[in-house]
Amino acid sequence: MFLEKSTFQTVIASTPLVSIDLIVRNKSGEYLLGYRNNKPAQGFWFVPGGRILKDEPMHIAFTRLVKDELGIYVDLTDASFNGVYEHFYDDYVFGDEVSTHYVVLAYELIVDMALDDLPQAQHSDYKWFGAKEFSNSSNVHKHSKWYLPKE
Repeated sequence: MFLEKSTFQTVIASTPLVSIDLIVRNKSGEYLLGYRNNKPAQGFWFVPGGRILKDEPMHIAFTRLVKDELGIYVDLTDASFNGVYEHFYDDYVFGDEVSTHYVVLAYELIVDMALDDLPQAQHSDYKWFGAKEFSNSSNVHKHSKWYLPKE
């Protein structure tokens, strides 16, 4: 269930949000990143993803987020679990007055797709990044860089 703005503001100010991040790679090994429209992480390249809603089972949240963020259907069983992460931000979706804390479940999936077909709700642009560019770019958010394999 989506929350009314005032309720959601209270939730963000009071508790961590649980989310799923999608580490999307193509068959060439490049990573899909979107240029964030909204706070937090606005103005950075970031992996697709979003929060799990109240009373929403994880497998349903996963398929919903893949559909919303990538415009395709992928079942949770077709993804590989990458780990649990925590993201801390000094701002939140509605401004700078409140910090945001996410507990993130990261899943990796391999998909070849055209960038022109991707939804533009959370991201204004998309790009495939090679691992070196992903790792070295100052425009890629540090929380997304955590998902790269450790060398």
